[in-house]
Amino acid sequence: MSDLPTLPVTFRPGHTRAILLTAAVAIFLTISGVALLLEGLGPGERMSFVVTGALIFWVLAQLARIKVVADDTGVTVVNIASKRRLDWAEILQVNLRPGDPWVFLNLSDGTSLPVLGIQPGIARQRAIADAGALRALAEAHSAARLEKDQG
Repeated sequence: MSDLPTLPVTFRPGHTRAILLTAAVAIFLTISGVALLLEGLGPGERMSFVVTGALIFWVLAQLARIKVVADDTGVTVVNIASKRRLDWAEILQVNLRPGDPWVFLNLSDGTSLPVLGIQPGIARQRAIADAGALRALAEAHSAARLEKDQG
């Protein structure tokens, strides 16, 4: 159990996040700059450029917010458009199979939850290590729950 990460721990695709946030800032500044530099645009047209840049920034920021936070009581999965809190008892299995775009959690209600916060896209070895750490945490909490129930 000493190999387990110290809780709370956050898993997120760091490289992907940095790329998305950098692109978001660059796109917003570029579109806003174009709005200011183009001659002949009225205030409404300039504002539409800025709003479009802000909207693109917001979408990329939503993509960059994905993460998984594990603590003593369970896991919070933040995906693009959703956030779900799970108790450790709800997680039956943590899967990252070859070819999977991200980790999947098999849950006690018979469903599977995608966990976009651990994805092997740019940093494959990091994703494999993070998936292993989350799996070890789930198994450790499952074993502790069984001991508590039996004791």
